[in-house]
Amino acid sequence: MSEIPYVGEICALLTAAFWSCSSLVFSAASARVGSVLVNISRLFLALIYLSVLLLIFRIDLYVTSAQATNLAISGVIGLAIGDSFLFRAYRQIGPRLSMLVMSIAPAIAAVLAFFLLGERLSLLGVLGIVVTVSGVGIVVNERRLGPARATPDLAIGLFSAGVAAVCQGVGLIFAKMAFMEGPINGFVAATVRIVSSLVVLLPVVLLLGRLTHPFRVFASDRKAFGLTALGSILGPFLGISFSLMAVAFTQVGVAATLMATVPILMLPLVRYLYKERLSWKAIGGAFIAVGGVAMLFLH
Repeated sequence: MSEIPYVGEICALLTAAFWSCSSLVFSAASARVGSVLVNISRLFLALIYLSVLLLIFRIDLYVTSAQATNLAISGVIGLAIGDSFLFRAYRQIGPRLSMLVMSIAPAIAAVLAFFLLGERLSLLGVLGIVVTVSGVGIVVNERRLGPARATPDLAIGLFSAGVAAVCQGVGLIFAKMAFMEGPINGFVAATVRIVSSLVVLLPVVLLLGRLTHPFRVFASDRKAFGLTALGSILGPFLGISFSLMAVAFTQVGVAATLMATVPILMLPLVRYLYKERLSWKAIGGAFIAVGGVAMLFLH
């Protein structure tokens, strides 16, 4: 697989495509049964999908202790802590401001990779990251994905989104460290990450009483379960797996930047599904981001 040209970059763009679709599906499911139930359920369902795939194709499950440790840390930081702070930011400052703050994640990942992993980007690569993130920022700032209200929770919301951005960058660094130890199947790596996140996240949610009667809730709203099941395939199952493949085969900063193009890829989806009119500013931002992506492929 590593012999395919730009395999890491292609996996990163596929990840963004999967996450673009899953975000819309999860949004619809969360509106029906709540984000906590959807968040936990998506990880459990993804774990089931991954287990079936690993059994059917008899994929080698071997990972070293160092690889398992790094992937577990990556899962706890990126999925358990990072996603929890991101969902909190959504509630407090809305998706628009949250995604603007999250757009710094690629820069965080690139800086950490430089100091911790010795990854160096060419000038064209650095420009590609800057241009891509700028284009994403223009699109997110233009599209009113949610109200950016000036409330007393603004500082906490911005802080939560910032923590989520840092967690995403740090999580990718630990995942990269696992792959640097030796080859790992991407689906096996995703399984370790999801299991480790559930081990931490589930007890906390149960102790706080945030997860009650999940089977009863889904039995009374089968559409919500169908949406969650579909989103789990697109997001945690395929999205996380391909994001790890991206980190394995290209530089962390490049992978993080390409995966941050979710708002760009969502434009045609919201235009088709919700008949949302796209402004020239949003279209221009998309073209700028695509130019940055081209730079990252050429760097």
